[in-house]
Parts: sequence; C-alpha cells; structure tokens
Amino acid sequence: MVRAFPARRWLAMAAAVTGLVALTACGGSNTPGTAGPSPAPGPGGLLDRAPVASAAELAASPTATAIRQRGQLIVGGELDLPLLSERNSITGETEGFDATLAKLLAKYIIGESSVKIAKATPETREALLQVGTVDAVIRIYTITPQRAQKVAFAGPYLMSGQSIATLSRERSITKPADLNGKTVVAVAGTTSVDALEKVAPDAQIKTFGTANECIQALEAGQAVAYVHDLTVLAGAARLNDKIRVIGEPFTSEPYGIGLPRGDTEFKKFVNDWLGKIVQAGIWEELWKESLGTVVAGQPPAPPQIGSVPGS
Repeated sequence: MVRAFPARRWLAMAAAVTGLVALTACGGSNTPGTAGPSPAPGPGGLLDRAPVASAAELAASPTATAIRQRGQLIVGGELDLPLLSERNSITGETEGFDATLAKLLAKYIIGESSVKIAKATPETREALLQVGTVDAVIRIYTITPQRAQKVAFAGPYLMSGQSIATLSRERSITKPADLNGKTVVAVAGTTSVDALEKVAPDAQIKTFGTANECIQALEAGQAVAYVHDLTVLAGAARLNDKIRVIGEPFTSEPYGIGLPRGDTEFKKFVNDWLGKIVQAGIWEELWKESLGTVVAGQPPAPPQIGSVPGS
C-alpha cells in the first residue's frame, strides 16, 4: 500500500522552507549537461556505498547492457528544480533527490556515476522516451494509468502531492476552494492542471512551460496562486521569500521513473535496483540530504514498488 507523507511533515516543510540551509547532495563533477564520476563527500558517501549490478543482472537486461557499453546513462531531467534536480552554479554539480537518484542508477549500471541530463519538460517526457533520446526520465514524473499507456514506470520511488503557493502578502487563499473565480498558474502538461479543475472548477487556469515562468507570473500579479507538487513549491519558497506555501497537499502524487514502454526486462532491472537502495538505507540517507533539509522529523517510509495503478 502506498504511504503518503504525514500531513504534519508537509506542514513542517511549508513552514520551514524559507529559513533553512541549502541542500547538500553528493555526486560526480559535471561538464555542461553531464554528471561525471568523482568521489562522494566522504568515505560513507552515497555513491561510495551504492550497489553495482552483477554480470548476471546486467545480462538479464539488453538495455542495461547497452548503457554499460556506452559508458553513460542518459536521463530526461531538469537543472533548475531546487531540492530535486538543480545545477550548483559554483561546483557545477547537479544536486537534489532526483539528480542523485540518477547518479545512483548510473553507478548500478556502469560502475560509476556518469550521467548526461537531457532537458525534459512535462510536455516532452513521453516523446523523449518513445524516440529513444533518453534511457529514463527522472523528473517528478507522476505515475498515472493514462501515462502508462505511453511509457512504462518503475517505482514509485517517492510520494508528493499538489499544493498551493501564493505571494507572502496574500491572505485570501487558505484552501483549494478559495481558488474558484481567481486566476491560477500551473505548468502545462502536469497533473496540477487536472487537480485544479477538480478542486476549483471555476478557477481561471493559465499555464506556462516551466516552474520558473509560473513564479514570474505570480510575482508579476498575473495570478493570485500557483499550484504544483509540494516538492517543487518547497524548493521555490526556500529560495524566494516572496513565496509561501498554503496548507497541506490536496492530492497524492506517486513519482515514478519513466522508461520505454514494453521493455519489461529493463523495468524489472530498475525496480530491483530501487529495492536494493531502499534496503541498504541509501534512499533514506538521500532523503535526509535533499528534501530532508527542509522537513522536520524522520524520513517517510519509501512507497512500495508497484503499488499504484500504472506502475
């Protein structure tokens, strides 16, 4: 059964996002668009302790074998999602929960954390997988039965939920129903749009291609609220004291790793790897080093693999 994060932890995130330390994530050094191998921060670093697939495990997946021979994992992802996948302008590292997850998967396949990140938006994710531009998409990709008709999903590996962000001075929005009759921004092609239509059917929804564009529109007064996954809003509020998160999530969003549809061997390979990093405590440590920097208390239990429709 999927276990969503307790509401008190999400509320703690919403309250803490503006005043806590920046995310610390481990991984290899990067050239533009590439996360290459380098030592993790210390002897107990995640990448040092990360598992590597055996020859027999690799042989069971032709896709994994091909990636190993190529020497690089190509992932559809992002470079500007704080806490999830963001390039550190000083170190050149791509840091965050999703970014480090990609490095861990590369380590499992190749033996080192060699990752190339190809820009993926909610509107291009399926196409990137369908034409073979990327090996996987790791970018807060909510599993739905509709999407599973186009791509396959490993996982889920993380649970989130749709939430509301407003400007800090805004006081008229306290719950989803308050969005009715008001202009709200969301990222095109995301589950945020569907969620908004259900909880506030009379809201005027204006969509943009990226999260940054939504924040800019909110700041410019083009909307009174911005709806997105709480993981995204938390990162935005951590960096921008003009933004605050309202209340707790009003949906449950299971994130999965997008894979080419029909490649059952690779899906099993990735699911087996997810199980290994959970069992080894690496998932929990990754949470602490990324999303856990703004969430009080202990990490949530990881969701059960294959536990949601479409996974």
